[in-house]
Amino acid sequence: MDESGYVHGYAAREGERLCDQANTLSALLHHDSVFPEGSEILEAGCGVGAQTVFLAEKNPRSKITCVDISEKSLAEARQKLTGVPNVTFKQGDLFDLPFPESGFDHVFICFVLEHLPDPVRALTRLKRILRPGGTITVIEGDHGSVFFHPDNPDARRVIGCQVALQAENGGNANIGRELYPLLTGAGFEDVRVSPRMVYVDSSRPQLVEGFTKNTFTSMIEGVREKALARKMATKAEWEKGIAGLKRAAEADGVFCYTFFKATGLRVP
Repeated sequence: MDESGYVHGYAAREGERLCDQANTLSALLHHDSVFPEGSEILEAGCGVGAQTVFLAEKNPRSKITCVDISEKSLAEARQKLTGVPNVTFKQGDLFDLPFPESGFDHVFICFVLEHLPDPVRALTRLKRILRPGGTITVIEGDHGSVFFHPDNPDARRVIGCQVALQAENGGNANIGRELYPLLTGAGFEDVRVSPRMVYVDSSRPQLVEGFTKNTFTSMIEGVREKALARKMATKAEWEKGIAGLKRAAEADGVFCYTFFKATGLRVP
């Protein structure tokens, strides 16, 4: 995988959005991201370290090795995790990892498979570096799970632009629903999938800000120039769509999105 496959880009605002997302969803996604003490854990595709913060917090007595293809992202991650003794970072390609086979007890991969043209191949490669009896944890979203009130066809159109742009890069923004067949297809056993819905209304102001505005709408806004350049929408259509998404963050608005967290076992 090369850096061009990341549809959201590497601008500073994208790093901020990833951290907003991680902070907002930490309890939902990571309350059970806990492994036995002394485990050797690989985080594949750590990016700016947004999820690493919580992985390290939940597993202070385990050794966590984080790898990403982007040196820029790794620099941000190192800075973010300064002073955390059980985390190390290495640059590397997910399809050509610099680790021996059967070297880790657990693999953790979050919001990465959605950007890959061949996720089964990636999972198969990751399985090789797991020890027999080791486990993998995968977290992905699914843009097809979005619904909101008031519903708005213009908002759905701009969401569709982001989904299409990701598909053009070889990714799949609707991959969450596929985690079970992907993991079993890569040879993992005892695969379990847990859907985790984010429900937002005005009684939950932290989620209105942290998720509806600063995570999801911000993500869609981030592909504006690419969508306009590809003539997927006019400027007027784009602005109407973003306004429709922001409408769901008002006092009578509702926004829902489902993430999927899956685990699998490498058998001997």
